[in-house]
Amino acid sequence: MSGHHHFPASHAHHDYGWIPPTHCVGTHRWVPSSGGHVPSDAVVAGMDKDGGQIFVGRAFHEGDLLPAKVCPTHGCAFVAYSGEEVTKIHYEVLCSEHVAWKFARNGDYPPEAIRVGTTSGGEPLFVGRTMIEGTLTPGKVHPSHNCLYIPFAGKEISVPEYEILILN
Repeated sequence: MSGHHHFPASHAHHDYGWIPPTHCVGTHRWVPSSGGHVPSDAVVAGMDKDGGQIFVGRAFHEGDLLPAKVCPTHGCAFVAYSGEEVTKIHYEVLCSEHVAWKFARNGDYPPEAIRVGTTSGGEPLFVGRTMIEGTLTPGKVHPSHNCLYIPFAGKEISVPEYEILILN
């Protein structure tokens, strides 16, 4: 990938300016969607209690671009923010066939981790996932908070160990 352009979100809705590390050969793209819809090559993150698949997404909330869990069976995406699980009707879905999950803990992330979002202060955010009450649930790895936050059952829950999404 050539060029290191960093577009403000207001200029380019589909390109938040992230350039993958040179050792990552896989490609990925973000597809705007809403209402629980996901493209056919969307990245599966986990499984809900009702058996529905959960996909990797992201959505804006309070000035942050947050990793999201996209749940077609619920017709929306969810983000974890300030102790709560927040519903998002509009979101973007990650599409790729070049991703994998890698164990990490305490806010750590490997160099090949996919930067999914950013806080309003500019800190990078990543997608992680963990098992909780029989579901494999994705959320946001927040490095300075030393944890993964997942939106679950109406709350934002923090866990110290997780799998993190990487370009493979």
